[in-house]
Amino acid sequence: MFALCALCGAWASRQTYPPLADIVEPMRDRLHREVVQGTLRRAVAPGAPREGADAVVVARLTRQVEVVRDTVAGQLMLVWQFVLTAAAVVIGTAVIAPAAVPLVAVPLLLSLTVFGVLAPATVRRQHTAFEAEETLAHRSAATLASLRDIIATGTRDKAEREVLEAVRAHLLASRELAALAAVRRLIVGLGAHSPLLLVVLAAPALIDHGMTAGEVIGVLGYVLSTLEPAVRLLVQGVGASWIRLSVAAHRLAAAARHPVPPKEPPHPRAPADASLVLSDVTFAYGPAAAPILENVHLTLAHGEHLAVVGPSGVGKSTTADLLAGILHPDHGQITLGGAPLDRITAADLNRARVLLPQHPYVFAGTLRENLCQLAPHTPDHVISHTIDELGMNDLVRRLGGLDGQVDPAALSSGQRQLLALARAHLSPAGFVILDEATRHLDAEAEQRVEEAFRRRPGTVITLAHRISLARHADKVLLLDGQRAWAATHDSLLSEVPLYGDLVGHWNTGAARPDATGHDENAPRANSSDNRPADDTAQRDAGQGRVSGPDAASDHSSSRPSADRAP
Repeated sequence: MFALCALCGAWASRQTYPPLADIVEPMRDRLHREVVQGTLRRAVAPGAPREGADAVVVARLTRQVEVVRDTVAGQLMLVWQFVLTAAAVVIGTAVIAPAAVPLVAVPLLLSLTVFGVLAPATVRRQHTAFEAEETLAHRSAATLASLRDIIATGTRDKAEREVLEAVRAHLLASRELAALAAVRRLIVGLGAHSPLLLVVLAAPALIDHGMTAGEVIGVLGYVLSTLEPAVRLLVQGVGASWIRLSVAAHRLAAAARHPVPPKEPPHPRAPADASLVLSDVTFAYGPAAAPILENVHLTLAHGEHLAVVGPSGVGKSTTADLLAGILHPDHGQITLGGAPLDRITAADLNRARVLLPQHPYVFAGTLRENLCQLAPHTPDHVISHTIDELGMNDLVRRLGGLDGQVDPAALSSGQRQLLALARAHLSPAGFVILDEATRHLDAEAEQRVEEAFRRRPGTVITLAHRISLARHADKVLLLDGQRAWAATHDSLLSEVPLYGDLVGHWNTGAARPDATGHDENAPRANSSDNRPADDTAQRDAGQGRVSGPDAASDHSSSRPSADRAP
């Protein structure tokens, strides 16, 4: 009989898992979806930070979501086991001794009621104890790491007071949590031990009303061997694991928070082409910050190529974000195809322009899925034309053709950039912004990419890291961190000393390895001879802002970092 009962129990346990999976697996999928949506929507919200969230998001998607899934599954199994056990005890008692049922059921219901009433307070105090422990650990570590500075500055009393306050807060939270633990023990006593006492005290009366001593022992056996472990497991198990569930759920709720979506413009306009006009554009990162751009005027006709150059850190990527509509100018207006950027809907803007960042995204999937992410229904002959244009045939063959699987970690930086460039080339957008998107390619591959995008219909803006890109562009936008110049390469070379300095750097800089591991040793003509002879005089006479720390000359050791080898 015991063996048969064990087999039946095993079969019943096996039958509980599919219904349990029907509950927790959709919950996990929804948590993943909500966290991903919330993270992405916050990432693209105006003013959102662009870096530093990758590891946090991965932890939320892997560790914390799994903690919630596993804990909920464990809690459901535990509660369901308790419900079945309590029902079996009550039914078994009713079969053996109906008169003893109130002695078992009433204390059990009272204990469950008290447990439910105290559950919110238990969760709150567990959260408080958890936060107090984190605060104590943080302050203790920071104080011990700063002992030398604390002694040197005479702030020992203040540091000691802060640590002792954290110790007292942790002690108070621990005592409150211990008090609730004692209450949980009393709940176990009320639900499981008090029925034992009541049955023993009522045994003479029960026997007088027809029960036998064996029936009384049977009731006590039910309570002691079955009900007491179930109540203890419920009260202590739920209390111990609830903190993990509540903390993880709280953090996932914060991660899934969706920002308010930006409102669509009241009178939207669609760009007619890929022409671009900047009218008196000014932008700074705060009211007290120096402007990145100030009173900039620029006009690009449809199909023209603009190169944006300047020393590292002057705001070239910020300019790209402004032109792409990710940031908005503090003053002035940017129009694309005759339509102001703030009057173009998000859907129209995404169709009209594509921004390729310095570190492009390549995802696990087929090569076709990566290349056609922005144009899903592109025919094969169009994809093959782009591959030929960008010189990617060898890379495509190594990856196994268009249906070959892409492993982003197995690709070099140059290969990832080529895939992203092909994706931008295949997109339907007529306005393309390349934020140093060829810096990991060698000179030959970069020239091929430049020519391919020049033959592609539309307007191209390139944040240049080699002077050849600026030389071949229709117009050049030069930034120095204080002002901007927009003109042709030859005009800037003859009129702006900073541009001559940058040209000299690019032409006389040391060779660096390209994306394939070869050195760029091709001889280049030094255009510093084309600079005005009175270079220094011009800087001293009225171009003082150009000769700031970022305006390095041919002979300076402070070359822009963007022009160095990665």
